[in-house]
Amino acid sequence: MTLEVDIRKRLGAFALDVRFKASNGLTALFGRSGSGKTSVINIIAGLIEPDDGRVVVNGSAIVDTARRFTQPHHRRRIGYVFQEGRLFPHLSVRQNLIYGRWFSSERGNPADVERIVALLGIDHLLDRRPTGLSGGEKQRVAIGRALLSNPTLLLMDEPLSALDEARRQEILPYIERLRDGSGIPIIFVSHSVSEVARLATTIILLADGRVAAAGPASDILQRIDLFPLTGRAEAGAIIEASVEAQDQAAGLTILRSQAGVWSLPRLDMAHGSRIRIRVRARDVMLAKTAPQDISALNIFPGVVTDVSQRDGPIVDVKIDCSGDVILARLTRFSLNKLGIAPGVAVHAVIKSVALDRRSLSGPWPGDQGSDIETLAT
Repeated sequence: MTLEVDIRKRLGAFALDVRFKASNGLTALFGRSGSGKTSVINIIAGLIEPDDGRVVVNGSAIVDTARRFTQPHHRRRIGYVFQEGRLFPHLSVRQNLIYGRWFSSERGNPADVERIVALLGIDHLLDRRPTGLSGGEKQRVAIGRALLSNPTLLLMDEPLSALDEARRQEILPYIERLRDGSGIPIIFVSHSVSEVARLATTIILLADGRVAAAGPASDILQRIDLFPLTGRAEAGAIIEASVEAQDQAAGLTILRSQAGVWSLPRLDMAHGSRIRIRVRARDVMLAKTAPQDISALNIFPGVVTDVSQRDGPIVDVKIDCSGDVILARLTRFSLNKLGIAPGVAVHAVIKSVALDRRSLSGPWPGDQGSDIETLAT
């Protein structure tokens, strides 16, 4: 599946001028509040008409202002999950789910409901009304209703923004499962670095109504020059790794990436499982020589490839560790004291406890063997 967007729209004093392409996986429209993210997906969904441009899904235009063509939104086969669940309060969860099927050109069979209920873990909620659900439960039901409309594309407008941290952590694994196995491309709006780092396959970075950068999530989030837009406080790198062993005695899980061997607090994951580690720059120390007698378990040799050029007491350093990129944040005093500059060999040091569950994504207990593949269109 492919999505091509090339649109212009003026909304009061705000001018939107956006061009990008997306395919399978989860594409994050990422940027600060007011950058135009929601306006873009509302145009894709048909809730806003562009002043000029085209939106093309799988080679077929659903909007083409040059031809004065606009496909009605109810015929676009696009599922939409809003910031709040927007469930019908007078209907049960089961009835809310079944309501989504009325928007499907192919009504399917009752087994579709069962598969989606199992996927989202909401079988115990079917007879309850929305008023008795938590925020995370409401959003899972809303996702299920959108999936039952048999969409070719799923739009999610900051679906976690109204949730507290506990509910957010509850729903993230379900979105990961959709991303990895549904076969339905997802356009996910967010201004949260942690959400995007965990979920995104591709990032479209928006600023002031324009595309500031686009590419694989790991590439965009490691670009030092983009930190003013992506957020310095949560800046970091994404590392792809796999489970190599379980050290039961020490309570550690051993992972391997291009950088080398990682030791993390015990994860209930099978050997060979793939995992994405988000390493925040503020959690990384640098040493000129390999540290000895230190509590940190993750130490990787590398070479400095870039140092931020901005003024101030804090700098960001990019290190190539055998193909993995790790970012470190340190004071300018330490940078000068150690003589750190591009081409200098260093060791990146990361404490295992800095890599908690919120820094990781991957298949988790209960994810394996699901029927998610049956949702592919």
